[in-house]
Amino acid sequence: MLRRLALTAVVTLTAVSAIAPAASASGQVPSALPTSGPLSAAQPAPGPLPVPLPALPSFLKGGGSGGSEKPAARTRLTVTVERSGVAGADGTFELTCGPTGGTHPERQAACDRLAEVGATRAGRDLFRAAPEGTMCTMIYGGDAYARIVGTWEGRSVDTTVTRGDGCEIARWNNLVPVLPDLR
Repeated sequence: MLRRLALTAVVTLTAVSAIAPAASASGQVPSALPTSGPLSAAQPAPGPLPVPLPALPSFLKGGGSGGSEKPAARTRLTVTVERSGVAGADGTFELTCGPTGGTHPERQAACDRLAEVGATRAGRDLFRAAPEGTMCTMIYGGDAYARIVGTWEGRSVDTTVTRGDGCEIARWNNLVPVLPDLR
């Protein structure tokens, strides 16, 4: 806090000295600082150089209305589903969130689910397979297979999900509607 106050004081003094230069020997304040040529004793020295400011966060850089550029999606996934047994559910679909888009059949619901899970503790393990040695029930949920590749909330994703045991069925169900509901 003290360092910030000291920096504020330096910036304030710099701005004041640049706006109101000292009076010359004749008592007159020069109307402008010299723009070229060497400095001499008769010319007042220009004020200190401006202090560089840190870069603005991206949300402050003209991201409001009137900007022609769309922000890059923080979530961009390619979802491939095979052998689901649900009409229209198999195939390869693109999903982008923030803004919502792509060819995914339930893109808004999928983005909402990813945002909901991402804000929880479970979000850290959303795309992670069960750790080696985890005890999973030996329930077979069918031949369905999915692969999800891309970025989620800026993090790299490359995972496969099946329905080969209780852990995988739970993972699949946790990813509905990113993956089709097979319950």
